[in-house]
Amino acid sequence: MIVPYKSDFDDRRASMPLQMNREVFITCALTGSGATQERSAHVPRAPRDIAASAIAAAKAGAAVVHCHVRDPVSGKPSRDPKLYREVTDRIRDSDTDVVINLTAGMGGDLVLGPPEAPLPVNPVGTDMGSATSRMEPIADCLPEICTLDCGTMNFAEADYVMTNTPAMLRTMGGMMNALGVRPEVEAFDTGHLWFAKRLFEEGVLQGPALVQLCMGVPWGAPNDLNTLLAMVNNVPADWTWSAFTLGREQMAYVAAAVLAGGNVRVGLEDNLWLNKGVLARNEQLVERAVGIIERMGSRVLTPAEVRRKLGLTKRAPVARA
Repeated sequence: MIVPYKSDFDDRRASMPLQMNREVFITCALTGSGATQERSAHVPRAPRDIAASAIAAAKAGAAVVHCHVRDPVSGKPSRDPKLYREVTDRIRDSDTDVVINLTAGMGGDLVLGPPEAPLPVNPVGTDMGSATSRMEPIADCLPEICTLDCGTMNFAEADYVMTNTPAMLRTMGGMMNALGVRPEVEAFDTGHLWFAKRLFEEGVLQGPALVQLCMGVPWGAPNDLNTLLAMVNNVPADWTWSAFTLGREQMAYVAAAVLAGGNVRVGLEDNLWLNKGVLARNEQLVERAVGIIERMGSRVLTPAEVRRKLGLTKRAPVARA
């Protein structure tokens, strides 16, 4: 006899009523790891510039800053812990309060050989690190939040696979728990949410749960509203979630996320433009998001309020060994 398969999400609500979020926090994704450094002079490269952009974004209304680092000369993405440490130290030494969210997504890039000879892998572009090496900047800097990309997928910017195996995610998630750093689950499709729920059920991750819905990233979930609502319907009711999309629909997604009950993310990692033909700065994108949220009748949360909501403890500057 064939036993019908029961999804972990069979018990979710069949349809979600409109429950607009009246208290919204903004995350600003400052620089990312995409090949944007030659397309806009406003994409920060050096740690001092990334930190300055984080501070400006916080003053504009961002409660959380999501940080990657880049080689200060080439602008190429980097996993150098010293660069992360300089960014976090500069932000913490400032008089501006903001929740620091560091990426742990670097170190999973797999570039195969051509279709008829996929092995050995292509060393150009492949960057596969161990769980410990991927978590080294997190262990050194101890941010309040770090990201956990909860799945493997084809990435369209180049012919490579963003690789995050179940074993890797369980290991990194356990490290985050041990360090007392809140994981922000990055979900690029519904299956990523499915696996994230399993991690919480297993106790690998511990709440309060925080998830970022990453829309419009080829080849994950497309950024149409039906797909967004499908993603939202797969988020457990007691989780805190945020959403973003890429490019010119970034601000439309600010409104869509708030209407659907979530929080928002903006920034140069996802969108370079303020208006047609006008390159943006991070703080300008945050200011525009604040305007949209407030005109919708919602209130923008402060970093202190986000810490209370997510059970975070503000970190002081970490002493060097």
